[in-house]
Amino acid sequence: MSTEKNLIKRIIVKIGSSLITGNGQGLDLTALEEWTRQVSEIKQQRCEVILVSSGAVAEGMLRLGWNKRPSMIHDLQAAAAVGQMGLIRAYEDAFQNLGLHTAQILLTHDDLSNRTRYLNARSTLRTLIDMNIVPIVNENDSIATDEIKFGDNDTLAALVANLVEADTLIILTDQDGLFTGDPRASSDVVKVDIAEAGDPLLEKMATSNGSTFGSGGMLTKLRAAKRAARSGTHTVIANGKKTDVLLRILAGENVGTRLKTSKPVMTARKQWLSNHLKVRGSITLDEGAIRAISLNHKSLLPIGVIAVEGDFGRGDVVTCTNKDGDIIAYGLINYNSEETHQIKGMSSERIEKTLGYVEDLELISRDNLALED
Repeated sequence: MSTEKNLIKRIIVKIGSSLITGNGQGLDLTALEEWTRQVSEIKQQRCEVILVSSGAVAEGMLRLGWNKRPSMIHDLQAAAAVGQMGLIRAYEDAFQNLGLHTAQILLTHDDLSNRTRYLNARSTLRTLIDMNIVPIVNENDSIATDEIKFGDNDTLAALVANLVEADTLIILTDQDGLFTGDPRASSDVVKVDIAEAGDPLLEKMATSNGSTFGSGGMLTKLRAAKRAARSGTHTVIANGKKTDVLLRILAGENVGTRLKTSKPVMTARKQWLSNHLKVRGSITLDEGAIRAISLNHKSLLPIGVIAVEGDFGRGDVVTCTNKDGDIIAYGLINYNSEETHQIKGMSSERIEKTLGYVEDLELISRDNLALED
């Protein structure tokens, strides 16, 4: 990563549950103080830092005397509510000792799928970093449900990277990076030093097994890197237990696995579209429509739609898929599901005759289409 003078960098640092809680033994205050010290030094290098920290559920489990992560959502909510108190207090104390103020930001997917709240969250984060405050972001597990939870803080960190258009996402874990296989199962595997974010070969190397106290694994980290790449963000997956790991990454040392991106950066609006983890419905496209939107960057017309699923309204986000169900794009649709059913396969000139009115000649405008990677 470049460290030219007078060039401000924006960095997201994600710390996993197994690290911050010492594999469930309670908050590792010594390690937490080390990371905050490094963040303080990074900020002195004219870098902006946002922390995405796991640990609330794990800390709550410890306080409640639970040794196994619960599967019931209300139990997770309760654990998060209890644990978040200790987590944010530990960060606040550590940063105050370094002369830095902190701010707690709790998010759900619903916050980022709603366009107004998405923009509000972005403005809040940008204002905080402009004020030299360290935002500490976590999923709002105390109110999240299966329908709106991110599922893991790797995904949340990538969404935050997109939100603020970060230069680098650093995911700290208890592994030295990505290996060609599971290093816990074989000594013959080797570490991947550098690769392209989104390379499908990487996922074959990863394991999706998370720790007892966390909810993610290496697979979620690779997918987070792919998602972060949409805003031009490079990702580093590294062992948070390594001495001065953040400072060494910033200095360009070969620490962990670097996942670089060379793809064109999506516009902020299209990043928001493509980051919808939950959508209202799906429309299936024929080959002609797929070529039109993918290769020729055209708007989607009703004539290219062969099937409609879901119950969605005008302006909702839907997926555009091929006949096999593979996602081709995400888009803001101009007609509700019932209307789309009626006009699918038709030329735009027949919309008024069929519906009795015309909202738009395009089913989805090209400005409101975000192609899947």
